[in-house]
This record gives sequence, C-alpha cells and structure tokens, in this order.
Amino acid sequence: QVQLVESGGGLVQAGGSLRLSCATTSIPIFDVLTMAWYRQAPGKQRELVARITTGGTTIYDDSVKDRFTISRDNAKTTIYLQMSSLKPEDTAVYYCNALGGSYDWGQGTQVTVSS
Repeated sequence: QVQLVESGGGLVQAGGSLRLSCATTSIPIFDVLTMAWYRQAPGKQRELVARITTGGTTIYDDSVKDRFTISRDNAKTTIYLQMSSLKPEDTAVYYCNALGGSYDWGQGTQVTVSS
C-alpha cells in the first residue's frame, strides 16, 4: 500500500525557514515519477507549489520562486522542500504526491508563518 508521509512543518516567524520531508513507501516506480509538493490554505483549493522530474528539473509556482527549493533522493524514495524567506501567505497544509495526484493523499504537514 502506497504511503506518503509528510513531516517538518511547524510555526515560524516571517522571514524564517523550514525544511519539509516526504517519505514514500511502496512506490516501485518512484525514480521515474515527477514528484510534487502541493499546499492547501484554509478555505482555498489545493495548489501545486513545486515539482521535480526524474532528471532533476524543477518548476515552481511564481509565488514561491526563488524562495523554495524542491529536491529528491531516489535511494530513499523521499522528496524535500526547503523553504526560506517565509511569508504569512505561505501558511497552509503541505502535501506531496506524484504530479497529478496519482496516489492517496497523506495527512500533510502544517506550516504556519506568523507576521
């Protein structure tokens, strides 16, 4: 059974940093998947934040470009999201999944940025 387990969230002041991790299990094709981070703020739809291809190419939403960095470790079937210069508008529950949301969503990790 595929599992996506996000961690690393927390409460941080504006301008601060956090590093999120997403450990996956039972995805034998992990290394050929484009993986992504999504987020969902209260009262809003889930949105795509960043993606990383099998070759390491990264694409970011304009709202996080130059502040967030997505990476992956295929040996550990894990992806990461380094977030810096955090803003209150980054407050959301952050989720990982394959691009397009192929798998059941995990519980996410809460990121709260105070002003």
